[in-house]
Amino acid sequence: MPAPPTPRRTRSDARQNRERLLEVAARVFAERGLDTAPAAIAKEAGVGVGTLYRHFPTREALVDAAYRRQLALVCDKVTDLLTRHPAAEATRLWMADFFTYVTAKRGMSAALDAVIASGSDPYADSHALLGAAVATLLTAGTHDGTLRPDVTPDDVLLLMAGVAHAAQYGTTEQSGRLVSLLLDALTRNP
Repeated sequence: MPAPPTPRRTRSDARQNRERLLEVAARVFAERGLDTAPAAIAKEAGVGVGTLYRHFPTREALVDAAYRRQLALVCDKVTDLLTRHPAAEATRLWMADFFTYVTAKRGMSAALDAVIASGSDPYADSHALLGAAVATLLTAGTHDGTLRPDVTPDDVLLLMAGVAHAAQYGTTEQSGRLVSLLLDALTRNP
C-alpha cells in the first residue's frame, strides 16, 4: 500500500501574499468601511485580484480571516509587554491596545454578522484566545504582586466585554478612563 501523499507546504511567497492581504484588508476595512471593493484591497496589497480570491473566495472569508488575524496579533502582544513591564502596567497597555482594536472594528459588526450567516463563526476562537492572554497577565500579576490573585480570566473577560461595548459608542478619552477603572479593580491593594 503506498504511503499517503504528504500535504503540500504553502510557498513562502503565497504565505506573504496572504499576510499582506490580511494586513491591508484590516486597515482598509477600518479606514474606508466594508464596502471597499476586493480589487482595491488586492491592488493596495500589491497582488492581483485572482490571488485575493485564491486565498479568500468570498468577502465573508476575507472579513473572517482579517478579524481573526487582528485579534491574534493583539493577544500575541502579551508576552512582549510582560518582558518589558510589571504585570499591572503590561495589563493596562494590553487592554488599551485591545480597546483600540475593538473601536477600530466597529464597522465590522455587520460584516461579521454576514460571516456568521454564511456558516462560519468568527468568534469561535475569540474566547479561548482572549482567555489565554488574560490568564497569562493575571498569572504574571500574581507572581509579581501587582494584580489581585482572586480574579479569574472569566471575571476579567466579562468586565472587558462591558468596557468593549461602551468603547464602541464612546470616545477615546472615555475608553482610557474605563481601562483605568478596570485596572483599579484588578490591582492588588496593599
